[in-house]
Amino acid sequence: MKTIKVILGIIIGLSLVFFATGLVVKETTYTTQVIIEKPVKEVFETFNTEGLVKEWIPDLISIKPLETKPGKVGSTYEMIINNNGQEIKLVEKVLAYVPEEKVTLFFKADSMLKTDDYTFTFENDKTTIVNKSTCRGSSYILSCLFPYFKGTFQEQDQGYLNNFKSYIETNK
Repeated sequence: MKTIKVILGIIIGLSLVFFATGLVVKETTYTTQVIIEKPVKEVFETFNTEGLVKEWIPDLISIKPLETKPGKVGSTYEMIINNNGQEIKLVEKVLAYVPEEKVTLFFKADSMLKTDDYTFTFENDKTTIVNKSTCRGSSYILSCLFPYFKGTFQEQDQGYLNNFKSYIETNK
């Protein structure tokens, strides 16, 4: 009987910690970056060319415009992503677009709300892309879970930036 009480105590304690995570951590944030040996104009244009995104995001099945606006801010796109054999649909909205300086994208999927804030800087014949990402779960349970996957999210986004670097330095 004592063993059962100890096990139940551990389960209750872990549950409290898990659910308290959602109260303490409202969103998961992280930063990724890459340095590319190309001019910022070329990097920015390639990065924002809709038809080329599949070249560095291998999970992307399709992307199509839902609404395009002058200056790009407010434009929305539907993206289909392959997540381990399961297709996930998300909507991307352009929140900010400053040529050769910045692009901010908001993604909404069934379970996640994510903002990617990319800044582009050019120095010593190299372009640096810095992405500050913010993720929130669309439910309280997911908000409790996401902080534990911060490393996975960061690794995936860093992989995409590395793929982009490889693509633009090899093909452009």
